[in-house]
Amino acid sequence: MKLYYSPGACSLSPHIALEEAGLKYEAILAPTKTKTLPDGSDYRKVNPLGYVPYLVLDDGTGLREGPAILQYVADQVPDKKLAPPSGSMARYQLQSWLNFIATELHKSFSPLFNPAFGADVKENFKARLIDRLKWVDGELAGKAYLMGDDFTVADGYLFVVTNWTKPTQIDLSPFPNLLAFRERVAARPAVQSVMKAEGLLG
Repeated sequence: MKLYYSPGACSLSPHIALEEAGLKYEAILAPTKTKTLPDGSDYRKVNPLGYVPYLVLDDGTGLREGPAILQYVADQVPDKKLAPPSGSMARYQLQSWLNFIATELHKSFSPLFNPAFGADVKENFKARLIDRLKWVDGELAGKAYLMGDDFTVADGYLFVVTNWTKPTQIDLSPFPNLLAFRERVAARPAVQSVMKAEGLLG
């Protein structure tokens, strides 16, 4: 498999999932700004949409969109419990978390990185994010991870998205459960390995 990624972007989440899964893969740098791959070719020839993540399977099939890629990876190694079994209520709860992170958190961060948006607009998005993060903090009370005791692909996604609070100057100190969760995820060997591989850790 080949994972096209950009350091620190949402593609960090499937990168973590692949490492947690122990699957054989190749990570290929696809910078979101230049769209130029290491061999000098245009990334848009691989993924016409030009964004990451994008997973190419060994048979050449392409898969886009983080939540779909995450579930595909998890389903390759069911014994790792990175996702509950398909068709179970727990699986639908995982999908609920993935959709929430994608639509309520991930997409709300996007304007904060866009210089075209003014300060007032960004403050509105920050307020929305803080409200959602407060709710997440409550959901994490008494739990190691979003689904309970087991780390799932949703946890990797939440970790990646909440990494963006630092450059956007969103204070997480009012959310002790979320901070403790982030520490647990950050300490995982697979997360450490991928963060180093993407140049995010020394």
